[in-house]
Amino acid sequence: MTDAVSGRVLADDSVDRAALGAALASCGAVVDRLNGAIAGDDVVGVVSWERRVGEAELAALPRVRVVVTPSVGFDHLDLDAARRHGAVWVCHVPDYCVDEMADTALALALALMRGVVALDRHVRAGFWDAEAAGPLRRIRGTRLGVVGFGRIGAAVAARAVALGFAVWASDPAVEDAAIAAAGVRPAALGELLAACHVVSLHAPLTLATRGLVGAPEIASMPRGALVVNTARAALCDTAALLAALEDGRLGGVALDVLEVEPPTPEHPAPRAPNLIVTPHAGYASAESEAELQRRVAAALAAVLDGRAPAGALVAPRR
Repeated sequence: MTDAVSGRVLADDSVDRAALGAALASCGAVVDRLNGAIAGDDVVGVVSWERRVGEAELAALPRVRVVVTPSVGFDHLDLDAARRHGAVWVCHVPDYCVDEMADTALALALALMRGVVALDRHVRAGFWDAEAAGPLRRIRGTRLGVVGFGRIGAAVAARAVALGFAVWASDPAVEDAAIAAAGVRPAALGELLAACHVVSLHAPLTLATRGLVGAPEIASMPRGALVVNTARAALCDTAALLAALEDGRLGGVALDVLEVEPPTPEHPAPRAPNLIVTPHAGYASAESEAELQRRVAAALAAVLDGRAPAGALVAPRR
């Protein structure tokens, strides 16, 4: 059988790979990829988050029944085009790595606050200076702003509250009462940015959130504030973040997402003082990878069995 999965989903020969392969094979034919080569009838497709699916891709596969992305984010899928197509399920896996993403965001925030990476680099360069990372911060009482209070943002907030942060959150899609019930202070975005010493981004990338944090927003933040982005690079103006690091407006930035992934000679990984960059690895663990494969297989199996799949973003017109 030709694999219909690109990216990290079929990363090994585990039992979950076999389960996903069986789900794909059960339709009797497999789509190799959504932008071209077809093995048999074009009835099913699984696409990694790196691959865009829009009008042209769907038009090339007029009989496609289901598109599943093995990711939480789905900004690479044109949902309006899928609705116009009218006969396709589009699904994502919204909650397979909530713990991993929340753990990563908090780990990056703590690494910035306590100078872990900067001090390690300093020692490895042959020095020994406890002040090499600049002023270190006490966790208890530090105001942490969570932008986006969905599954991951709420999980970050819960962890941060337990550690003693004073947590604020901003999300126009969540009622203030629901945020307050989690022991978190609800706030408008501008109020949050102006007040918080650490800001962690967890909003989905949409037309409304693209460029959510740019130069004006950064200028409104307390001098020396820290920014963590594990969501989508386009939520921030990365150039403005780096400029603010260079001039000391920001005290540190941690990025698990970049505009170009992986970096290229034309678009290299950014470098700046007090900057941490990780390779879009926030989702990763053996447990989350296994869960992802199971959930993708379950969505495919549901459609092939005539049932509504979990994680559906678009349903066919009946």
